[in-house]
Amino acid sequence: MSVDAATVRRIAHLARIAVAENEVEHLQGELNAMLAFVEQLQEVDVAGVEPMTSVTPMAMKKRHDKVTDGDDAEAVLKNAPASEDHYFLVPKVIE
Repeated sequence: MSVDAATVRRIAHLARIAVAENEVEHLQGELNAMLAFVEQLQEVDVAGVEPMTSVTPMAMKKRHDKVTDGDDAEAVLKNAPASEDHYFLVPKVIE
């Protein structure tokens, strides 16, 4: 696939980028080089290759899921600006 000058202008318009006429030819070459590289990457056989999250193998650090503030409504609501019957009070925003 190759990009012509009209396509370069269209891409610039869609991206809201101001491109001068003397820059169109240079950008056309740049875009064609990128597309050629992508076509080259499509030739690589990736069957059986697992997706990676990093270039180095690692395991994600996980913490235990423990409840630490439960069953203590007084402590949880201690810093609330307003509360009533163990609930936060918030201003009404819908009339």
